[in-house]
Amino acid sequence: MAHVEVGEVVRALRGARDEWRDRQKRSRELGPREFPSREALAGIIESLKGALFPMRLGPQDLRHENEDFYVGHTLDAALQGLLAQARLELNFSARHASPAAQDIEERAMQAVRAFAVALPALRRLLDTDVLAAYQGDPAARSVDEVLLCYPGVLAMIHHRLAHKLYMLELPLLARIVAELAHSQTGIDIHPGAQIGPGFFIDHGTGVVIGETAVIGQGVRLYQAVTLGAKRFPTDAEGHLQKGLPRHPVVQDEVVIYAGATILGRVTLGKGATIGGNVWVTDDVAPGASVTQASLQKAPGGVA
Repeated sequence: MAHVEVGEVVRALRGARDEWRDRQKRSRELGPREFPSREALAGIIESLKGALFPMRLGPQDLRHENEDFYVGHTLDAALQGLLAQARLELNFSARHASPAAQDIEERAMQAVRAFAVALPALRRLLDTDVLAAYQGDPAARSVDEVLLCYPGVLAMIHHRLAHKLYMLELPLLARIVAELAHSQTGIDIHPGAQIGPGFFIDHGTGVVIGETAVIGQGVRLYQAVTLGAKRFPTDAEGHLQKGLPRHPVVQDEVVIYAGATILGRVTLGKGATIGGNVWVTDDVAPGASVTQASLQKAPGGVA
């Protein structure tokens, strides 16, 4: 390998960083890490999964008589790690507001306490998702199999945890947790999406669920389904407008087959079945409510 002047590359990389920080109006002052760590959160989520399902997602040598000890030890370490990451996010988001350090510490502590208290309810909610996967797939031999093997269940464990962080006003941590599952499963669920109990994603690759989607109880999605937005309004400078509700409402007991794309403000009622390769859009029926319906592919691919 040819000799490389590493020092010159280091200086050039510093220049590139300084240019970026200047454009983003960020300080060049030396200090500790400003941002949460994806690697740290990955470890925290693995620990939380073990604490939620110790005999399935915990260590292989764990015995029933040691469950509580393992859960307590693992949970304590995971929550301490989460507290450190919450501090980083809150400090970063408030860096221009100059809040008192004790205010950020208290907010971080309150968020982590609320997250910890919510874990038993999240476990029970995840049990409904695991059961829905088992009951919804004739090839599944046991609930243990779907918990260990099904990407849709893994994605929902991440989503239930991420959604709680999102609701506790830790959106960056929530988004990182969601993206960890996305990279492993090909299932992209925004942590802001509201998803009812008993949710089953069959196969799952290519599923996209947007931030403002509201999904009811007992909904089943197959692979390559999009619950997303078609229109992206821009401001006077051409930048995309943020925070607008653009995603559909999916109500109870809906089955959405592979290839479906649901765009705009569409409501699908109880018992609706959306067939493969169907687009349901607000171009066709703005604000439409579809109940007890089975939609099949129409000419041009739009129903």
